Amino acid sequence: MLFYIWLRFEWQFSVGAVLALIHDIILTIGVFCLIQLEFNLSIIAAILTIVGYSMNDTVVVYDRVRENLRRFKKMPLSDLANLSINSTLSRTVMTSVTTLLALFSLYILGGEVIRGFTLAMIWGVFVGTYSSIFIASPVLMYLGVKRDWSEAAKD
Repeated sequence: MLFYIWLRFEWQFSVGAVLALIHDIILTIGVFCLIQLEFNLSIIAAILTIVGYSMNDTVVVYDRVRENLRRFKKMPLSDLANLSINSTLSRTVMTSVTTLLALFSLYILGGEVIRGFTLAMIWGVFVGTYSSIFIASPVLMYLGVKRDWSEAAKD
């Protein structure tokens, strides 16, 4: 996954995405330790699903940043990241709310067997959405990004 983002974008994007994923995993495991729920195979499946969900959200934001880097060559990176996040925010929120509605239904109606999985997923969707906006993009701004797209135009 790190390698794919490194090839598709740049290494700064990869570092931001991986730090956001580590944030998501640590917070999810931390919540389960805090409320002392059993850590079983379904929780591992939920964590892997959270990784995929968060990575998808991060890639959507990063793709918009990359598009805007090509479109607005003179705009400061902080303004460009803000513009990119604002343009993807409605999509991110609608996707998260829709997913959370389904997960809350599963939590209420699913029974005891699936309760740990859905609890981890509910928390993970919330944290994954948060991290793709408030962790991945600031890391990218901190590391900076190459603005010479003469080589990228040849792709």
